Amino acid sequence: MLAITAQEIAELTDGELIGGALGSERVSGRARIDSRDIETGDLFAAFHGENTDGHRFVTTARDAGAALALVTDEVDVPAVRVADVEKALSDLARAQLERARSEREDLLVVALTGSAGKTGTKDLLGSLLGELGPTIAPAGSFNNELGLPLTVLSLTTETRFLVLEMGARGIGHIAHLTSIARPDISLVLNVGTAHLGEFGSVDAIARAKGEIIEALLPTGRAVLNADDARVAGMASRTEAPVTTWGQAAGDVRIQDLRLDDDAHARLTLSVPEGLTRLDGSTVPAETREITLALLGEHQALNAVAATTAALLAGMDLADVARVLPTLKPLSGQRMEAVHAAGDVLILNDAYNANPDSMRQALKTLAHLGRTRRTIAVLGEMLELGEDSLRLHDEVGRLAVRLNISHLIAVGPGAMPIHRGACLEGSFGEESEDVPDLDVALARLTEYIEPGDVVLLKSSRDSGLRTLAEPLRDALAGRGDLGDRGDAAGMTDFSRGPDAGEDPTTATSTGGDVRGGTA
Repeated sequence: MLAITAQEIAELTDGELIGGALGSERVSGRARIDSRDIETGDLFAAFHGENTDGHRFVTTARDAGAALALVTDEVDVPAVRVADVEKALSDLARAQLERARSEREDLLVVALTGSAGKTGTKDLLGSLLGELGPTIAPAGSFNNELGLPLTVLSLTTETRFLVLEMGARGIGHIAHLTSIARPDISLVLNVGTAHLGEFGSVDAIARAKGEIIEALLPTGRAVLNADDARVAGMASRTEAPVTTWGQAAGDVRIQDLRLDDDAHARLTLSVPEGLTRLDGSTVPAETREITLALLGEHQALNAVAATTAALLAGMDLADVARVLPTLKPLSGQRMEAVHAAGDVLILNDAYNANPDSMRQALKTLAHLGRTRRTIAVLGEMLELGEDSLRLHDEVGRLAVRLNISHLIAVGPGAMPIHRGACLEGSFGEESEDVPDLDVALARLTEYIEPGDVVLLKSSRDSGLRTLAEPLRDALAGRGDLGDRGDAAGMTDFSRGPDAGEDPTTATSTGGDVRGGTA
């Protein structure tokens, strides 16, 4: 945070000083909601959560170095008491960003949204902009009404770029987020069927996503996917100049896209004459060939989207071409490669799932299956509403059409995936359904052979994201598969910022912002 006193926080949040606070207490660290992460000078925000009450840990936070607590209850440590901690964090974040803009004129806020690919694109964009100056783009999906203010509140006097992922579960959600942090560059990736049950229609999803474009000032820049008609149509919702990207169409274009034997995307990026950056300078027209270290054709689309925004922010394509091939996934459980005994490759892509990302993941698996046996372990895609049965059925049918070697549908909600596969032409041998993760683990441990590729894919709350490490350990214990595999290839995300807990649910230490929205 930019250094601020307790008195100033109280004034900005309509709060009152309690717990012996004098008003002169100085917050110079970050705003945090998990007392385990507190560092000297931090602000500890206490929430009433489903599992415990963050107010129980205000003393722990103070002892760890917190300069101040933000609370709704009476406490016996220096604190600012407010009516609503979440709203107070939003008000504080808005004020801090306004102050940062006034103190540094070249500070740029780059915001992005989409039904799929948000976090991966955010990670790429953050790494690219980091070449130009100090950049905030935290790993994970800090994309909702709690995670976004906390990201903004990590601003320092050195920050040059603030990259924000914005999600929504309904109309007005992104508008609220942009009221906290107005973007200078707004990027929309796609409009798909994620959370279709909550929005009611794809057109409603498009209306919600387009709020990020409406927030732009005329001096800003809109970055739109020319290949997605609903996204391209958002150009009419802003007075800001529009730059497009895509494969079939767009200003910044992907050409000659293909996958190598290991499913890494190879592509040519082409920049036309006449693109103008935010600072008024012209982007040089050029073409560069790039091979990504990321798995899947969809990563090329994420890369060109991030490239387009980075070009408008001040980067040259030559530097993009130098940096992109070096980038690896920063946020866990998104096509995370876990190497196990017997040259078995586990692709943990189960942080979240919707029909679009399911298709992308299965296509990547099928590409890897040209020379190896493939196993798709699929769980339920949540929040699809009345279309859920049809959309799960389509996933099962696609797995058969892509010639996936074996399909395991996990849990009652994933049963239609198995049924779809059977109706498409798999008669029970290539496809099966199991009731839960324990049975899936036992079945995989028995079934897997050396050299297999295993995809884990489901919505976060369906739980498949937790299966990769136990599966790797179980395979190591089989004996007939040889070496344990790359133990270092599996990162422990059980407590980090990408562990996937609901961002409005408090943990045992007061809360943790993890996970995100569509």
